[in-house]
Amino acid sequence: MNAEEIDAKHIWHPYSAMDSNMPIYHVESAQGVKLRLKDGTELIDGMSSWWCVIHGYNHPAMNAALNQQLEKMAHVMFGGLTHDPAIELAQLLVDITPKPLQTVFYSDSGSVSVEVAMKMAAQYWHARGQAQRKTFVSLRRDYHGDTIGAMSVSDPETGMHSVFNQLINKNIFIDQPRCRFGQACDENELASIRQALSEDNIAAVIIEPIVQAAGAMWFYSAEYLARLRTLCDECEVLLIADEIATGFGRTGELFACNHADIAPDIMCLGKTLTGGYLSLAATMATNHVAETIDSGEPGVFMHGPTFMANPLACAAALTSVRLLLDSPWRDNIARIEKSLQLGLAPCHELDNVTDVRVLGAIGVVELAYAVDMKSITEAFVDRGVWLRPFGRLVYVMPPYTIDDADLDQLTAAIVEVVTNLSIHS
Repeated sequence: MNAEEIDAKHIWHPYSAMDSNMPIYHVESAQGVKLRLKDGTELIDGMSSWWCVIHGYNHPAMNAALNQQLEKMAHVMFGGLTHDPAIELAQLLVDITPKPLQTVFYSDSGSVSVEVAMKMAAQYWHARGQAQRKTFVSLRRDYHGDTIGAMSVSDPETGMHSVFNQLINKNIFIDQPRCRFGQACDENELASIRQALSEDNIAAVIIEPIVQAAGAMWFYSAEYLARLRTLCDECEVLLIADEIATGFGRTGELFACNHADIAPDIMCLGKTLTGGYLSLAATMATNHVAETIDSGEPGVFMHGPTFMANPLACAAALTSVRLLLDSPWRDNIARIEKSLQLGLAPCHELDNVTDVRVLGAIGVVELAYAVDMKSITEAFVDRGVWLRPFGRLVYVMPPYTIDDADLDQLTAAIVEVVTNLSIHS
């Protein structure tokens, strides 16, 4: 069997069947913002490999940092031991995130960082003698990951996890905010969450701040987020911000919470953290949360992944974050935002398009009906771009290093493909 036949026979791909007829493209190498397929085809990556490769592929500074770390050690357990990459990264994260966040817990992936955040919240209330507070409140259309706890706070209808409803804990879902980013937020928008927080069993509200990513690609009002923070304080409920998709500049602020000038009690970071080189996540918490957990039984936080604070991953993260901070990233994101606004504007006129929205380095074209994944993926590849639409959403989240010409090709491909869909609908 050749490589493609082995793949088809033995490998499961994300959200796919073993006998799927979806095309699988064999990537041989990647450089900058381009993926090079085994047959020599080059594709502009409009997905940043699911939103994490912000500096592009094969970046010399990233490669050098990993090679340097390899000369020292690739991995060492974190129980009872520590190392410079983990220490330096922790200090950097504390320095750049909202000030109340002072503690860092490392884990393997974004979903696990959500699990850690939920366990922190549950253990916080256990330490305070209120163990009944174990229910979480989340927004409809939110998506927090594929592990058990993360599934339980992802929309049960649109979160791709309905088959597991009997397996996961039952949490509370409140109305998705309809106040758009940049608009005022009516008090009525918070009615359902105000009612939910009146219950005495709520451990925390967990949200994707400003951008509901994989569940909706929806951008909501910063005023809503600010009012939610106030409401959580009034009701003495913890606020968890899932910044896995939004952290490190994607929305035009270093963190999406900054749009509302708020600090959560717990924050989840992942994806972009390592610039797409290795899997690493961090769950940050306030000193109050940490000290409360420490003061209760059993006196320690009950979690500890084998690859926690992997030195290679921490070195990649440290280098990636420094690369971002040392760059004119605000100007760059503004440039991308303007290009996406201009490039996607023709889609406003199409009959099959219900909305076009852009925020920072995120562009979204929402259709009136769900796309056919096979045909639309092939159509984009034929135009030299890699995009991965889902449901009714065609969206783009390119690497920050993309130049204007490649951006123009990306948006032109979207306009052309969506226009053809309109003509043939």
